[in-house]
Amino acid sequence: AMGRTVVELFYDVISPYSWLGFEVLCRYQHIWNIELRFRPAFLGGIMQQTGNKPPAMLPKRAEYLLKDIKRMAKYYQVPVNISGDDFQRIFRTSSLAAMRFITATDMTQPQYLEPLSREFWIRFWSQHEDISQPENILTVAKQAGLSSELSQKVLEMISSPKVKDRLKETTDEALKYGAFGMPAVVAHHNGEPHLFFGSDRLELLGSVIGE
Repeated sequence: AMGRTVVELFYDVISPYSWLGFEVLCRYQHIWNIELRFRPAFLGGIMQQTGNKPPAMLPKRAEYLLKDIKRMAKYYQVPVNISGDDFQRIFRTSSLAAMRFITATDMTQPQYLEPLSREFWIRFWSQHEDISQPENILTVAKQAGLSSELSQKVLEMISSPKVKDRLKETTDEALKYGAFGMPAVVAHHNGEPHLFFGSDRLELLGSVIGE
């Protein structure tokens, strides 16, 4: 990892732009001289702490977001299927249990972090299925290749203070870097952190780190 630029991706699976950013960075980690670190965090906490409002609450912006996400999904070849009623679905869904499950997996079996995160996005954003109930979380884990024994163990961990604290710490770290939404990408270059918000600033990130 000598000389590699550390790039941290703070994300939440409730966020479609986080999925786009995630997939693009997963591709570029093989092309750019970066060490990509996945940092599962809680978007709800970031919104609350910063006083941010969901962008879709502004009707004109919601109209635009629908078109934008469809265009981005097509361009990046990521199967985000979005429609107008998805905004209500986001408001009704808490990603807290899912993000705790992802955090607990990161703490115990980090090799599953990438496929597990992807399967949560696929279930919520491609298949339009629930990701908040324990049985659905276990379904996602199975899709990601976790054994039922391991999934059960990880599920039991999500109520532990250790896991809750880790998720909160990661979320606080994103806030410390200046995050106000997701995805928040932090590149550590020339001894300082550079925050890039959203999935549409990644060419700018490349330019800053000399790629």
